[in-house]
Amino acid sequence: MVYERLSLAPGEWELRLGPLGEPEGPLVAVSLDEWRAESPARIRQAAEAVAGSLRIVVGVLESEPTARLEPLLRAMTLTLSSSAGGRELIGCADLRSGVDRISDAVGRNPRASVALARLVRQTSVLDVEAGLAAEAAVYSMLLGGSEFARWRAERPVRPVMAPERPVVRAERRGDRLEVVLDNPGRRNAVSMRMRESLLEAFQLAELDPSIARIELRGAGPAFCSGGDLDEFGVATDLVAAYLVRLERAPWRIIDRLRDRVTARVHGACIGAGIEMAAFAGRLTAAPDAFFQLPEIGMGLVPGAGGTVSVVRRIGRWRAAWMMLTGERIDAETAVRWGLVDEVGPVEPGFSV
Repeated sequence: MVYERLSLAPGEWELRLGPLGEPEGPLVAVSLDEWRAESPARIRQAAEAVAGSLRIVVGVLESEPTARLEPLLRAMTLTLSSSAGGRELIGCADLRSGVDRISDAVGRNPRASVALARLVRQTSVLDVEAGLAAEAAVYSMLLGGSEFARWRAERPVRPVMAPERPVVRAERRGDRLEVVLDNPGRRNAVSMRMRESLLEAFQLAELDPSIARIELRGAGPAFCSGGDLDEFGVATDLVAAYLVRLERAPWRIIDRLRDRVTARVHGACIGAGIEMAAFAGRLTAAPDAFFQLPEIGMGLVPGAGGTVSVVRRIGRWRAAWMMLTGERIDAETAVRWGLVDEVGPVEPGFSV
């Protein structure tokens, strides 16, 4: 991909749309090294232009970041850098390969990608309730889009027999409540039934002040493999889907109880798994844990609060990288970025 010059010409950063509303040139990669000697006034101008654009603007920085460049680094969707730095920077050994990777991902699902990039700019400054509402609106809208319809058509829904026993176990032990995702046969995928059971468990904890500690874990080889893919797209009324995501979301209660909640994750922690766990006040990951946000590949955005919880933990720039590319990160990277608080032994919940 060719890097473009960061121009301040009027209209330069407008997102152009095709006859059917498809984004044209939704992503632009900009070399930031040439801006090192620019005046602070021009850098501020450029930052304002980038921040106000609907285009996905990826900065590329081969040299060390400087204080003068900070307004531009903050304004970018994200910046790929050959050196370590703050939350705005994603370290990348091969910058051109990194740009190609994100460009390919955006090219496959440009509508969802543009929506995601704008959404995380909003959720990074909104409070939790407003951020969850913004996420629910975008997610529900994309359920009616052509990119999700294509993904759904390529992956027919499989009938799944739900276990007769509960898929969430809540057990009181003194002043501690253990909440265990307990459907290991589905790698604890979050189904509507599991979501409702989680909501009930955390509502109970919210109503009982004698519960001083809440631990969230998963049974079996994985904490949570994400949302149950065979339930994606079953909603036919998208307004109803939006309201359900607002009113029946257990993660908003996890956030309210965050000072009492510890999540202990292991194995796969994908999509909804890391999104809800990231709301916990304390998040411990086993050394084998890995984290991934693959929703853009489905023509969607994270829909279990991740554009709020993950953004709050690691910043919108690294979150945008994870969400746009679907990159899997390991526990070591997760603790370095602040996605988890510590890496250590995690005892999985036991299935009954």
